[in-house]
Amino acid sequence: MSADVVMPAHGTSCTPSRAARELGLKRGEFDLAVNLGCIRTVPDEGGGGRRVARTEIDRLRAADGFPETLLERVRTVGTREAADILHVPPGRFTRLARLGAVRPVKFYLNRYRAVVWLYLAEEVRQFGADEDNAYMLSGRTSPGHRKLLDEGLDVRARNWRARYVGYLRRQAHGHPWARAAAVASVLDPVEVADAVQDPYERAHLNRFLPRPLTYGAPGSPAAQLTERLMTASDPDEIGWLRADLTHAVNEARAEQPAPRPAPKPRPAQAPEQRQPAQPAADRPNGPGPEEPWRHHGLLGWLRRRST
Repeated sequence: MSADVVMPAHGTSCTPSRAARELGLKRGEFDLAVNLGCIRTVPDEGGGGRRVARTEIDRLRAADGFPETLLERVRTVGTREAADILHVPPGRFTRLARLGAVRPVKFYLNRYRAVVWLYLAEEVRQFGADEDNAYMLSGRTSPGHRKLLDEGLDVRARNWRARYVGYLRRQAHGHPWARAAAVASVLDPVEVADAVQDPYERAHLNRFLPRPLTYGAPGSPAAQLTERLMTASDPDEIGWLRADLTHAVNEARAEQPAPRPAPKPRPAQAPEQRQPAQPAADRPNGPGPEEPWRHHGLLGWLRRRST
C-alpha cells in the first residue's frame, strides 16, 4: 500500500491531527482553517477539546478543486510575498498594513525577537483587485496617510487582536461566558476587574479564559513581547473592548448566572429562660432582671450614689 494513502478513521469523528492528515494540511494550516471557520469541529465528549466529524471531512474532500482550493484559503504570506502579489515595494506594503488596509492573520517572532506578521494571500489579492484601492498602490502616499505614519500609527497588532477575539468567539460555540472571556483575553486584568466588579462573576469569567499564546520561557523578552502584542493598549481600543465585555457579561448573566455560594443557615437559638421575680427584700444585688435600667452603667452609678 502506498504511504500516501490514508486509512479512514474509525467512528464518526477523528482527532485534529488525523483530520489534518486526511485533508492534506499541516497542523498549523489546519488550526488556521478552524480559526477562519473553514473547518467545523465538534466537542470531544471523552477528554475535552475538539474533534472533526467524519461528515465534515467528507464535505471538504468532495469540494471542487480539493485539496488545492482548501490550501489556497489558508495560504499565508509575509511582507515580501504580499508586496509581490500587489506589485509594490515591500516598504509600501508595510505602510499599507500599518494603516490597516490589509489585516494580519497571525504572527511569529524570529530569532532576533522581531515580530513577523503574516497575511492571507487570498485577502491580499482581493485588496489589489479592488479598483477603489488603486490610489494606494501607486503614486505618492497621501498627505493624510503620511501624517498618520509619521505620528507612529501602526494598527497591525490591533487588527490581529480583533481577529483573535473573533476566532475565540467562534470556538466558544454559543457558551455565553466563553464569549465574554474571548473579549477579556485581550484586556489587561486591571481593566477586566474594573469592568466586571462582581467577584463571583469575575471568578467565573476567568474559568473560561483561553490559554494565552506564548513564545519563549515565562518572563523572557520574547514572552513579554508576546504579552504586549496580545494586550490592548490604545485608549480607544480599550474603551471599545470594555463596552463589549460589559455587554457580553450582561448577556451571560441573563442566560446563565455565575454560581455563588449558598447562604449559611443561621444557628437556632434556644429561648431565654426567664427567672421568677423576687421580692425587693430578697434581691441581694438590688434591681432584678425585670428592671433593664439596672444594666445601664450611668443609672446604676447614680443609684449607688443615692443610697
